[in-house]
Amino acid sequence: MLSGKELILATKPFAKEIRWKSWYTTLTSFCLLIASLLGTIYFPVIGGIPPIYGRILCSIFSALMLARVFIIFHDYQHHTILRNSYFANVLFTLFGVYMITPPSIWKRSHDHHHNNNAKLYSASIGSFPIMTRQKFMEANKEDKFYYLAVRHPLNMFLAYFTTFLYGMCIQSFMSNFRKHWDSLVVVIVHVSLAVFLFVHFGWLTWFLTFFIPFFISHMLGSYLFYAQHNFPGVRFRNNVDWNYVNAALESSSYMPMNPFMQWVTANIGFHHIHHLNSKIPFYRLPEAMAKIPELQQAKTTRLTPSEIIACLKLKAWDPEQDKMIGFDELYAEVS
Repeated sequence: MLSGKELILATKPFAKEIRWKSWYTTLTSFCLLIASLLGTIYFPVIGGIPPIYGRILCSIFSALMLARVFIIFHDYQHHTILRNSYFANVLFTLFGVYMITPPSIWKRSHDHHHNNNAKLYSASIGSFPIMTRQKFMEANKEDKFYYLAVRHPLNMFLAYFTTFLYGMCIQSFMSNFRKHWDSLVVVIVHVSLAVFLFVHFGWLTWFLTFFIPFFISHMLGSYLFYAQHNFPGVRFRNNVDWNYVNAALESSSYMPMNPFMQWVTANIGFHHIHHLNSKIPFYRLPEAMAKIPELQQAKTTRLTPSEIIACLKLKAWDPEQDKMIGFDELYAEVS
């Protein structure tokens, strides 16, 4: 059985980009995104069917395509695909601005997340915060409220407003306007685009072309990110007991999906492998799992109602039970 450094070395053959495939998946995904966005505005009359139904379908598909392109963008930010390409840099920089993810905050926070995944006392930057039961009990009311609010399902549902517009942009700019001036630029561009669509095309086009795609894609992305590090069976460790490989395999989930959703999410469900070696392109993650038996013993969570609820119930880490506990257990000790 491979473990530790040997397991990482076993993944290295898959950490090689297939350049034509990177360009193919990137360009076809962008084309589908642009086509679906145009469909929200100009969907034709087909067989006497009112175009509004086609526009709604295009709006929903646009949201799914935003999620797919964002995960490909996320691979590019890891320098996994299309490295040293000027065109790719321009394309993904513009997309990052469009998706309200300022460059100064996004890559730095996400790199921190990878380097500190599942560490109890430094994992919250670029991720959902995690407290031990004891730390939660000792926290003041304001800190408890903030902690539970960030982990609340409503925060993920409203991620477009809370996590991205406010957290990524407004909060980062207010915390250090010199370092995160680009956050203000992103907000200005985003609001300007919204106003342009609303004024020149009307509220319905704004709603279908702008609001719905952003709202759904950011909600989906927020939940996927949460569930892949907050699921029954996840393990967190003190910094001194932390191990990079164990954190990838024990604290990052594998999320099996149907073929369509696996395509939409660009294989992000193979998250334990991505955390083990972030240099593996998204389109080679299934190949790595199929060839390395040790990666097939992953902890899983699924996009089913029961498993979504099970993930959302988790609130804090209990070192004594070596597991995450829910709201009732947490407050049973507090009261």
